[in-house]
Amino acid sequence: MPQGTKKPFLKSPFAGKKFILKINWVHELRDAAFIFVGTAICGIAYVVFLIPHHVVSGGVGGISIILNYATGWSVSIFYVLLNIPIFILGVKDLGLRYGLKSLAGILATSGFIFLFEKVLQLPSVTHNHILGAAYGGAILGLGLGIVFRGHGSTGGTDIIGQVMTRRTNISIGGWILIFDIAVIAAGTLVFLFVKPAPSGAFEPLLQPLEAPLYGFLSLLINTKVIDMVLEGFSYARAANIVTSKPDDVSWAISLEMRRGVTSLKGHSHFSGEEREVLYVVLTRREVDTLKQIVKQIDPNAFVVISDVYEVVGKGFRSRT
Repeated sequence: MPQGTKKPFLKSPFAGKKFILKINWVHELRDAAFIFVGTAICGIAYVVFLIPHHVVSGGVGGISIILNYATGWSVSIFYVLLNIPIFILGVKDLGLRYGLKSLAGILATSGFIFLFEKVLQLPSVTHNHILGAAYGGAILGLGLGIVFRGHGSTGGTDIIGQVMTRRTNISIGGWILIFDIAVIAAGTLVFLFVKPAPSGAFEPLLQPLEAPLYGFLSLLINTKVIDMVLEGFSYARAANIVTSKPDDVSWAISLEMRRGVTSLKGHSHFSGEEREVLYVVLTRREVDTLKQIVKQIDPNAFVVISDVYEVVGKGFRSRT
């Protein structure tokens, strides 16, 4: 190539092409069922635990509880009204498909809150604020986790978080945390300086200065339960084994444990040596056996064992 000549640009074989995910109606019906069941559980969490005890754990639901306290209007009304601009924002930035599922989640959550609160008039099952915050957060987290597994949303801060993440360097979780803290702080101020509406509360109100403590407790449990529903309990482990006897170790694992072993090429920057790294996926119960095998063959082997939340393949059950 002559000096001063620019290197020709290699055009990607995928340039100008678009990928459109085909609609699988079986999966769509399954997602709809998840959204329906999940929003029903969310409605129970709000009506039976969170609303009676004025537990504000953040999000649009928390704002709705604050406004319910101040005006006496149903939480379901505020839940829909506050989510309208958020829904429009979500459709604009995240696409029509996600927006429609979010709309379904918003309307279903609001509808179940109205059904359980005004039609069926479900009572609070406890007068203990700690139990109300803890079980409200856990059940709400369960419902939201099921909705998220259905690739849906109940609106609120999770949509705002996704939109804001595209415009800033802050993660989705970071934005949701910021909004939730702001909502909990606002709830504390309202409970401290505003008198409740006559029809707004049907349980004794917790102390205003205790409100953020119950709110953060509910938020913490809610977050943990969502993670558990989405990721499940870790039922498998992955082991990376750096050994000077890769053939002996891999054959022992295959013969003794009936597990497949994959050999990866590795390079030690410390010693400058080329070496093999063995990779094997196994169940939690098999970890001790693996360690015994490796220690017996190569006491100087380096073994790293990590959690695996899902394995798709022979020898392991897959998640729903």
